[in-house]
Amino acid sequence: MSLIRIRAPLSARDPDESHRAATPLELFFDLTFVVAIAQAANSLHHGLAAGHASDVLVSYPMVFFAIWWAWMNFTWFASAYDTDGVAYRLLAFVQIAGVLVLAAGAPRAMDERDFGVAIIGYVIMRVGLVANWLRAAAADLEMRQCCLRYAIGVVVCQLGWIALFVLPDGIWLPGFVALAAAELAVPVWAERVGVTPWHPRHIAERYGLFTIIVLGESVLAASFAVQGALDAGDRLAELGAIAFGGLLIVFAMWWVYFDQPAEHVVERARRGMTGTPRGAFLWGYGHYAVFASAAATGAGIALAVDQAAGHSALSDRQAALAVTIPVAFYLVAIWTLHVRDKAPGPLRSFAVPVTATLILASTLTPQPVLATGIVIAGLVALAVVVHEREADRALASAGVRLPPVVVDDASGE
Repeated sequence: MSLIRIRAPLSARDPDESHRAATPLELFFDLTFVVAIAQAANSLHHGLAAGHASDVLVSYPMVFFAIWWAWMNFTWFASAYDTDGVAYRLLAFVQIAGVLVLAAGAPRAMDERDFGVAIIGYVIMRVGLVANWLRAAAADLEMRQCCLRYAIGVVVCQLGWIALFVLPDGIWLPGFVALAAAELAVPVWAERVGVTPWHPRHIAERYGLFTIIVLGESVLAASFAVQGALDAGDRLAELGAIAFGGLLIVFAMWWVYFDQPAEHVVERARRGMTGTPRGAFLWGYGHYAVFASAAATGAGIALAVDQAAGHSALSDRQAALAVTIPVAFYLVAIWTLHVRDKAPGPLRSFAVPVTATLILASTLTPQPVLATGIVIAGLVALAVVVHEREADRALASAGVRLPPVVVDDASGE
């Protein structure tokens, strides 16, 4: 059993440490984000069903940005400085408390454009992060300037959020865009004076785990929608195509993300930070589109169930777009992030854009969810065939011959 020290310094981790994996505290931290993501996706679902698309389609990206950015900052900091001391754990609990406050404020922010509670939760999370950056600055003399830049940048941004809360409503949207840009600029500014010792494999694992969490929320949202429709007296046969198509979509979304070998992502991230930091930032920041579209897909599938049950104020085509747009966006986002790591061929060149186009065209079909599921499952099938051929070519070029399959004539096996 490892000893947890009260005064453990927040020293840097080794970026080449072997067997670096997500800690129980990180997994607990992720668990609290399940609540926040569920609140945002559920509010998106009900807002669209009620015909308030113009409101929730603006609020959802803003609320999800707060959720994603808080998770991002904790994840990258923990990869570099998690020494699992008592103070570190307590400050992580402070950030968890902020996540729960943010989750409580998400429905009000989505439905009423009242971001007060959400901002309070967000600031609570950032207070815990600032304290950790100051502790890291005190312990890691080599990276002190970088850590102090992080702390200063985060504090300035939080002052901006508090000021935005008390300013007139008319400047809320441009103010949000400006402050979000400032938040994104803080790591770029800080890392110019030194690269924090984050662990590439650890980061790849953390992103994969969060993808699973968001896809799990999509499954949960669709399941609750089907359950609600059945409780209301709708027949399972009427929902079968949506349920089956929704499963195909979520299964294929998981497959597409993890089809990219983790070591390729890791090496790309490592090269990015040691060579041109811009590439690593694009990969890390680009996952906002992956996560937000995955969560929105769950809301879209749930909305499709409402539409089939006659509990939606949208037209059939509008409800279909709530599924096809986020799924297509998800595919294009992953393709953009991973295209450079793909071997030349159809998957790298045109398969994903063509699939995304066909998914959008599925909006016009009588069963858009089922059609979308079949199309994206076709992409997965193509990937399996292509990878099998690539593996055969690699073995052949290496002079490796697979043993022939021997058939027993007597048994026929």
